Amino acid sequence: MRIVFMGTPEFAVPSLTALHEAGHEIVGVFTQPDKPVGRKQVLTPPPVKVEAQRLNLKVFQPETFKNRACEPLLQELAPELITVVAYGKILPRHVLELPKYGCVNLHGSLLPKYRGAAPIQWSVINGDEETGVTTMFLAPGIDTGDMILSVSTSIGQYETYGELHDRLAALGAPLLVETLRLLEEGTAPRTPQDEAKSSYAPMLDKTVARLDFSQPAAKLSKLICGVNPWPVANTLYQGKLLKVFSAVLGETTEREPGFAIGGPQGIEVACGDHLTLIFTEVQLEGSKRMKATDFLVGRPMKEELLLGTEQ
Repeated sequence: MRIVFMGTPEFAVPSLTALHEAGHEIVGVFTQPDKPVGRKQVLTPPPVKVEAQRLNLKVFQPETFKNRACEPLLQELAPELITVVAYGKILPRHVLELPKYGCVNLHGSLLPKYRGAAPIQWSVINGDEETGVTTMFLAPGIDTGDMILSVSTSIGQYETYGELHDRLAALGAPLLVETLRLLEEGTAPRTPQDEAKSSYAPMLDKTVARLDFSQPAAKLSKLICGVNPWPVANTLYQGKLLKVFSAVLGETTEREPGFAIGGPQGIEVACGDHLTLIFTEVQLEGSKRMKATDFLVGRPMKEELLLGTEQ
């Protein structure tokens, strides 16, 4: 099939590779413009651009579709289908209606649950036991189009957003290839989404990551997993930011929420349900990331108050 691929981050790379390997004619790859990254603000291409160049595909990086400036280009490319995977731009109606087979999106949730920008993160933060990926026809609105195929997977107790992200990216690539096969055959299912079951997964920001120890330990455990590798859960220790990369559930305690002691597995913090949460990997402001047991070697804790609710 003659297709245009639109995508930007690492999540989209396996899908681009799989479509190329499946023999589809990818006539153009649209991705976000290069952006400054890191403290030195080095201009860096998005992962999809890097992969497209490796595959010797034409790359286009428009700033916007709103002024219809890309319409002549898309008409010249004449795709039968546009595939979209985490592109990061909303496509206007004139783009959606251009290809013969329409526009198909791969989304990182079991729609209609978790429409929006951060479905994988929120599925972890909210403690879901299951998630998956869905292919759908794009329509005006945010992830509201008819569904085609989906595949589900369980979420591990301490699986991080980063780990689940990579698994879903790998699950989504063959699902997208199968979706295109069914479209070509004319046998692709088309299931409208149930609006009553829909939910929205907004973009995360750093305020989500501050730990509030009045909350139950299990809820905080899921938050720590869901914001790793970004923006990373954190609290304050002796006036400095303490990032928490991983933690496990501990035992019951009589200490007040937020009070922490050093233990054999790491930093044991009392939570609002009288259970402890044990930090196992941390990074103190100005120091390197390390195991919490190594952190305690230089900073033994008898009983410290972590200011988890201070902003």
